[in-house]
Amino acid sequence: MIHNKLLSIVCAILVWILGVSFYLASFYVRILENPEQQANIVLALVIIPNACFGTYLFYKNGFLKPSILALTFVIVAITLDTLITVPVFIIPNGGSYSIFFGDPMFYTIVVEFYFIVLYYGNHLTQKLKV
Repeated sequence: MIHNKLLSIVCAILVWILGVSFYLASFYVRILENPEQQANIVLALVIIPNACFGTYLFYKNGFLKPSILALTFVIVAITLDTLITVPVFIIPNGGSYSIFFGDPMFYTIVVEFYFIVLYYGNHLTQKLKV
């Protein structure tokens, strides 16, 4: 059981690193006038394959109920955003915790993240039962 919990946290950290990397990289390729909106759109799109990749890696080596895995991924991401993303990347660029966590797009991405992991986790666990 400890192995599954630790593995789920490691997979969640990997997904978070990928998401933050794409988010930050999007600031270097300006397509939209609003770089923050562009970064949020990029994150909303790349979270889909990133979450599926992390979920796949987890179920390749461990097992938890998909709802527990999805919740773990979300909690780890929010914790890392609180401890790293906001103080290292947001505050130095004029942002704040209240701006970051007050943005409705943050909650949209969190809900999207949860349901992608839940859906893909259910899909993978069904394949494992066969």
